[in-house]
Amino acid sequence: MKWAVIVFPGSNCDRDAAAAIRDVTGDEADLIWHDQNDLSGYDAIVLPGGFSYGDYLRSGAIARFSPVVDAVKREAQRGKLVLGICNGFQVLTESHLLPGALLRNDNLQFRCEMTELVVKNNQSPFTSDYQLGERIRVPIAHGEGRYVADGDVVKTLETANRVAFAYPHNPNGSLHDIAGILNEKGNVLGLMPHPERAVTEWMDSLDGRRMFLSMHRYMKEAGGLVGANGNANS
Repeated sequence: MKWAVIVFPGSNCDRDAAAAIRDVTGDEADLIWHDQNDLSGYDAIVLPGGFSYGDYLRSGAIARFSPVVDAVKREAQRGKLVLGICNGFQVLTESHLLPGALLRNDNLQFRCEMTELVVKNNQSPFTSDYQLGERIRVPIAHGEGRYVADGDVVKTLETANRVAFAYPHNPNGSLHDIAGILNEKGNVLGLMPHPERAVTEWMDSLDGRRMFLSMHRYMKEAGGLVGANGNANS
């Protein structure tokens, strides 16, 4: 399996994400500069955390216009797995691959701490290694992580089982304690916590490993999206 980890100007978690993928799965993980417009050679795509373009205007608002985001959209449409972490989640909402928006934390603080999450959906390619209702520990590091959306959107997310993770102790004021959501097809996940920072003992949690393992297993069982018509459902 081959993973693409996107690098925008201002990204600062790209190497952490690539290292976690290689360590946990043994797969290849390439750092892809934001001016690339072809990701067809990759099985999965990760948009990492950081401060793309300095978070000017809004977090992710400028990154959405990078050529690589058009490539991400194409591969997502083909059914490839796309994981957006923190700033990557913000880019996914700004580019309308996921609904809603991420705004300033309600406490106006930058929160950097270990956080509990509740697994709300363990039937997705990203969460199959978790137990439904399980509490896991994954760190956060964000100032603009408050998830908001219209009431009808939130209702749809919940009724369609598209809320992947929720906070039992909400650190940022997100509506309905939402920490991570899936797109309608289930192949795009955005979440504010950092699973790549919970993959070794010295990080004080191993719970992030299972997200990457879930993705790896899904792709392996599908025979790899590259060479399989790029369709996650084929």
